[in-house]
Formats: sequence, C-alpha cells, structure tokens
Amino acid sequence: MEAKDIKAVYFVGIGGIGMSAIARYFLHTGIAVGGYDRTSCALTEKLREEGAWVHYTDDPSSIPSAFTNPQRCLVVYTPAIPAEHQELQYFRNHGFEVQKRAQVLGTLTHALKGLCVAGTHGKTTTSSMAAHILHQSHVDCNAFLGGITKNYGTNYILSKKSEYVVIEADEFDRSFHHLTPYIAVVTATDPDHLDIYGNYENYLESFAHFTELIRPDGTLLIHTGLKLKPRVAEGVKTFTYSRNDGDYHAQNIRKGDGEIEFDFVTPDGIVPDIKLGVPVDINIENAVAAMAVCHMIGVDADAMRTAIGTFMGAKRRFEFWLKQPLPGGHVVIDDYAHHPNEIKASIKSVKDLYAGRKLSVIFQPHLYTRTRDFANEFAEALSLADEVYLLPIYPAREAPIPGVTTQIIYDKVTSKVKKNFASKEDLLKSLQSLKFEVLLTVGAGDIVNLLPQICEEVQKQK
Repeated sequence: MEAKDIKAVYFVGIGGIGMSAIARYFLHTGIAVGGYDRTSCALTEKLREEGAWVHYTDDPSSIPSAFTNPQRCLVVYTPAIPAEHQELQYFRNHGFEVQKRAQVLGTLTHALKGLCVAGTHGKTTTSSMAAHILHQSHVDCNAFLGGITKNYGTNYILSKKSEYVVIEADEFDRSFHHLTPYIAVVTATDPDHLDIYGNYENYLESFAHFTELIRPDGTLLIHTGLKLKPRVAEGVKTFTYSRNDGDYHAQNIRKGDGEIEFDFVTPDGIVPDIKLGVPVDINIENAVAAMAVCHMIGVDADAMRTAIGTFMGAKRRFEFWLKQPLPGGHVVIDDYAHHPNEIKASIKSVKDLYAGRKLSVIFQPHLYTRTRDFANEFAEALSLADEVYLLPIYPAREAPIPGVTTQIIYDKVTSKVKKNFASKEDLLKSLQSLKFEVLLTVGAGDIVNLLPQICEEVQKQK
C-alpha cells in the first residue's frame, strides 16, 4: 500500500504511548483514524476528542465501515497485542496490510531524515530534549516520542517545513531494525528484554545491527565505554559522548540553589553556561547527547542554550508531583525507571538533590521476566534508599511465572534498609502511619494512577 492509497488507519493497541503518537500524525494529516485498546486512559480519551474512533471490546463486528476496506485501510499493531486477538486475526484474514508501529516509523525515516535515539535507558528524555531544541530553533522537526512532554502536552510534534523527524528507537521486539537513521544515538546497552533476546550477546548484536542501518551519509553518536561494537557502513561518521568525556561532553559543572549549569564541549568549540530546565544530575548526560545531535545539523549555540533552559521534561521522567518549601517540606517525585540501572541513577539523583534527607522509595516491578532476570540488581539499586515499599509485579503483556514474585527482590534488599510489602490497595493505608521526607515512586506500570492519593496522604503529614 502506497501512502497516497491510505484513506484510513486502524490501530490495534491505540492507547500505547508510541501508537498514539502515530495516530495523531495521521489525524493531523486528515486521514480517518480508529482503533482498539483494552481499557480507556487519558491518551485514548484525548484521541477521541481529536476525532479518532476508539473502542475497548475485542469485537470485529463493531468496527465501523470506514476501516473495513482492505484497499483503503492500513492496520497498525503493537507487539504487545497477543496473536489470538480477534480483531488482529480479522484484519490478517481479510487481506489488509498489517504493519507493526515500527514499520510505519521506518517508512517515515525513508521520507525524512531520521534522528533516532536508542538505548536501554535515557532515550525518552534525550529524544524529547532534542525535539524541543529543534522545534524551538529555525530547523524545527517532526517527532514521535515515548513520553508526554510537559512543554507540549503531547508525545508528537508535527512540522510541515522540516526535513527531520526525531524518533525514539525502541529495541523491544527488535522494532528499531525497521528504521533508517540519518543520525543514530545509542545511550546505553545494559541488558534488558531478555525474554525477547535470550541472552546479553543477542541483545548487543541487535544494537550492532541497528548501527548498520544508518544511511551512508549519516552519523552515529555513541556513549563512551559501551560493550557494543558498532558496525557502521562506509561513509558513516562516528562521534562519542558522555557526561565527562568523549567528542561531546560537559565540563565546569556547577550545582547550587536547586540549579545545575555546565559548559558544553563540542569538537569545534565550547558552548558556555548551559542551565538545565530540569536540574537533576542524570539530565546532564541526556542534554549532552540531545545538544550533540542538534549541533551536528546546525542549531546555533544561543538556540540550544535557550531551549535546554526551558525544557520542562517528559511526564513520568523524574517528574515532581509535590515540592513543598524547604527545609521541612515534603517532596514527591515519580520516575518511569524500570531497569536496575535506571533506578540506581534515579535514587542517586534524588539523594544528590536532597542530601541528608530520608529517601523513601515505592517500587512496582514491571514484567515477571525482568523481575526474574534482574532480581539481584533491583535489590542492589533499592538498597541505596533509606526505606523501600515493594508492590506486586505489574504483568503488562506477560502471564505469571511460578516462583517469580516481588519476594525474590525483597529477600535481597540489604537489611540496613527498612523494607515493606504492600498491595496497591493497602499502600495508602500504610502511608497514613508513616513519616516521609522525600518520596520517590518508580516503575513502568500503573503506579502513576496512585500518585494523586499518595500526594494527598503525604500532605496530611506534619
């Protein structure tokens, strides 16, 4: 199916953060959009407000006629949808062109210059920062992001003039292998998704193949010190970056009064006095990567400096939900961290910001396989906190695995840390009897839905 033939697009799993971004793209280009998701959420309701047809029952007979012509309707699905899904089977059995979300994004990287950010962690913030800088500059961009940006209230940016598209390149299910990057960024290659890859060697191989897909006139920007051995084509330029070294890095880092500033070092000079709009330590490195991409395509120093200072972050990425005045005020922060190294970085950033204050962490593990594969590492990361609350595993797409529960993390958390079990239902009751100073919630599941009530309980405390 050629782009000119597409008159309607149906999304199986339309409420996902990445799927909804593409749905918005087609809506804004005037194409009919419909879709299914298991439950209603803020994203699906927003799509309905914008003109999409969305329902929550797996029933092919209820699909409107606008989406039942295989010559006119493209079907997009997420790998999280099970193969036995009735609507997905209907489309496959009736001659529709059915593509993964990543295939659609891949098509866009053929038509535009793809700035593709991959990595175990850091990719949502880095890609969101890069998109914000570009959108605020003369270059502009399209963007498909893995988080809702606070600056725009969306995970999607549309430009009718820019030749660039920023894409968060997801390694899950090898989705990023459909892309053809103009600039590819690799932020980290710590092992993850071993339910898909089987072992770390296969995971690294997947990233190596991703680097092979860069256009011959393109560029690879890779974090220093990774185990990844890139395989770029002849003609592809390679640059390195990190917080403290590489072709692009930060120097003269200053912290104080809740602010972080640094000088940005590039291969051809220094951009002084970069002030982070979201002043946490982990964003120094994210900003270096984002600005490096923008520097490569001609964004000037003043535009970068201004944009980074006004970047408000992505929702659920180190997001402040409550920030009462110091010295005695309560703080509640939420972070999407769901990999041990992400959690470790998040906890260290909070402790850096609030040195000397008690840090309590509520963690909701995400996926049985990830809990099984990294129980030791999760426990090590959580042991950096002063107090830990462990919720049951959020299963997402998975069925339970015998013997894999939150207990296997709980048992390994160091005895110096006060640790507790809690169901979501009992968590709020537990909070009523405890004194918090700084509270951090982490996990990629539905723990975010409890945050309004958590903040309400914390505010009651003296």
